[in-house]
Amino acid sequence: MVRILLACLLAVTVAGCTGSQRPQADQSEISARSYRDPGPSTLTLYTMINTRTGSGAHTSLMISGSERVIFDPAGSFRADIVPVKNDVLYGITPAVERAYRSSHARETHYARIQTVEVSPQQAEVALQLAKQMGPVAGAFCANSTAQLLQQVPGFEQIGTTFYPINLSDQFAQLPGVETAEYREFDDADLQQGLAFNNARLNELDATSSQ
Repeated sequence: MVRILLACLLAVTVAGCTGSQRPQADQSEISARSYRDPGPSTLTLYTMINTRTGSGAHTSLMISGSERVIFDPAGSFRADIVPVKNDVLYGITPAVERAYRSSHARETHYARIQTVEVSPQQAEVALQLAKQMGPVAGAFCANSTAQLLQQVPGFEQIGTTFYPINLSDQFAQLPGVETAEYREFDDADLQQGLAFNNARLNELDATSSQ
């Protein structure tokens, strides 16, 4: 138990798994930004990993089904054009997804991205569970994501954990999982990455609205 508590405290300090302080969107904002990807239904697990120690720092889950969202429990990501409700990020277009991983990948951390194709029914179960989770307490990112996955048919074997790397290793054992790494080498300050990508998304949004 002591090891778990220490790991949770470490996760809080290094990567933004800190408890949501993000403004909550209303339904009109969410509907206006809703996005559905034309590809197959998928679940994508993001694991942010410390480049020096190899320890996991944050966990999140992109769900692509009737709409595409990111369940970002106790996360730090925010952007003007991305509505947030109870730790669910809405309107995850390709540009927003790039901004999300780019914001987290930096000199000190990289993103492990694991994707598995699922049925539309599985994706819908995951989507509804994410919307029902409510705001997640700091350092419970991996734990809440594991609890969500356990309730999706076909993912019952996922075990409860507080450790992002442990969850990533479990996810890797699922049939058909494709794994990639995303790295950048910009400033270690997460806030700088968030600000840069927010500005870029605003610029793209303004251009597309003209």
